[in-house]
Amino acid sequence: MPEHVLIAVAWPYANAEIHVGNLTGAYLPADIVARYHRMRGRKVLMVSGSDAHGTPITVRADAEKTTAYQVYQRYHEGFLDLFQQVGLHYDLFTSTHTENHFKVAQTIFLALKENGYLYTAREYQWYAPSQGRFLPDRYVEGKCYICGYTNARSDQCDKCGNLLEAAQLIDPRSKIDGSTPELRETEHYYLDLGKLENQVVDFLRQRESYWRPNVLRQSLGQIQAEGLRGRPITRDLDWGIPVPIESWEGKCLYVWFEAVIGYLSATIEWGRLNNQPDIWRNWWHDPEARTYYFIGKDNIPFHAVIWPAQLIGAGAAFDRLFGEARQESFTLPYDVPANEFMNLEGEKISGSRNWAVYVKDFLSRYDPDPLRYYLTVNMPEAKDTDWNWEDFLKRNNDELVATWGNLAHRVLSFAYKHWGGVVPHPGELLAEDQALLTMVERGFETVGQELEAVHLRSALGECMRLATEVNRYLDQAAPWKTIKTDKMLAARAIYTAIRSIDSLKVLFAPFLPFSSEKLHTCLSYARPLFGEQKVIAVQDGLGEHRALTYDPQGAIGEWKPSQLEPGRPLQPPQPLFRKLDAGIVEEERSRLGKLPV
Repeated sequence: MPEHVLIAVAWPYANAEIHVGNLTGAYLPADIVARYHRMRGRKVLMVSGSDAHGTPITVRADAEKTTAYQVYQRYHEGFLDLFQQVGLHYDLFTSTHTENHFKVAQTIFLALKENGYLYTAREYQWYAPSQGRFLPDRYVEGKCYICGYTNARSDQCDKCGNLLEAAQLIDPRSKIDGSTPELRETEHYYLDLGKLENQVVDFLRQRESYWRPNVLRQSLGQIQAEGLRGRPITRDLDWGIPVPIESWEGKCLYVWFEAVIGYLSATIEWGRLNNQPDIWRNWWHDPEARTYYFIGKDNIPFHAVIWPAQLIGAGAAFDRLFGEARQESFTLPYDVPANEFMNLEGEKISGSRNWAVYVKDFLSRYDPDPLRYYLTVNMPEAKDTDWNWEDFLKRNNDELVATWGNLAHRVLSFAYKHWGGVVPHPGELLAEDQALLTMVERGFETVGQELEAVHLRSALGECMRLATEVNRYLDQAAPWKTIKTDKMLAARAIYTAIRSIDSLKVLFAPFLPFSSEKLHTCLSYARPLFGEQKVIAVQDGLGEHRALTYDPQGAIGEWKPSQLEPGRPLQPPQPLFRKLDAGIVEEERSRLGKLPV
């Protein structure tokens, strides 16, 4: 496994609250994988930020009669707070509205232009006479000319997943006022994807053996069926990154073109913030580095086709135009483990209908680890899944509480009470004791293999299976009974169980960091499993923006079995999870469709 691992996470539009579908679709799986690789001692960089220039932001600004900048700032601040609450450890969560990102995005544009992969063309774009302006593609909805979906955006259909030609949309309507727009001619720059098709196909074929079927279907499959052709990368907008060409005032880089560049610009920003301005090359120029892109299925074409095309097309010209002495090609995505969608109680999540479980609202009543657990065991890795409140209750009470939480709490409480607050001395371990320890220790390989392949559901399932095996061992050893007649016999079982729990704590840690850290403290480790996350203020030419950073200093988390020694002090044990009352199911269902956005 390579030393450098980049975890590139989808950039949320700064116009809406984060719901559970967003979290399980991209943000949570990215954090799980990043935590795992950090524990393996790899040089991990997890980056993302708020997509400040997306059309949804200007749509909300228009509706609220405010500015796009104010909308972006408000939601960006909310993301910073929420991601800390749910335990997403970004090395840098920044924004596309930074001087650094502007420069990097414009340099990619100029590199593509210099290398002959851009051209200009006049096209027809939807224009709203009632507003006196061209409409960005996401301001226009209509019927998809491919599948017939009636609420397709003019640049992409959410139902069939195809990228669309805006001018071919059937029965178009303005999303702002419902009026019928008209086509008017305007000039734009295009990315010449046709010239890059062979190189993109070669890149995809090299990954056929391990990419998810849904990702290959929407990338290689669509190219083989339809081929690639040029797509516009500029738009008539006044909110975004200006096109860096004279006489092109009033036009900006198209958000789908510049937002993906954020993975590169965030890495560069992180290096500068840490006084290592050239360190970004370790993830972007090293062919042995692995880069993972965590996104939802609606973003597959942009990350599996267009972003690799941008990187291939910009090539070494980027370095020179960016003022770098070295000129090297970019590291292309190693994996794009895109998830499908999560629905809610049998229906599609809808912000407009308030049919959603918003993470901020959830955390006002429940703890973060049960959320992380349910979203992982129910993660839509291969097909759409469904958030069901009754299932959430069952998973929390029967699995988190009864299988794992009670195991840890009853064993540690029993040891604390009967052995003076220390891990008991076991004497010589017997075959059945060693068999359990060996089984749990093998979990570091089996769970690790699943995490390496980004099979998170099966990885967590293996952790819970091992916890079940420890419970089975205790049922047979019955130290609660043997302590009455043979305390040494009970000590052997309790020691074996505590060491198993100490190992399970590590296996569960990427998924359940809060409860694993609590267990880690109970076992009197001096250093934490993970580092700390904090918010910093960054000043640049566009003003001040705030960002999340991760400080690994002092973290001890290592992906290896327990070597817990007898006699180690124990802290007073605390329950890891709360058993929930059955009444929450109807209570939560009654909230659906009624909560304010």
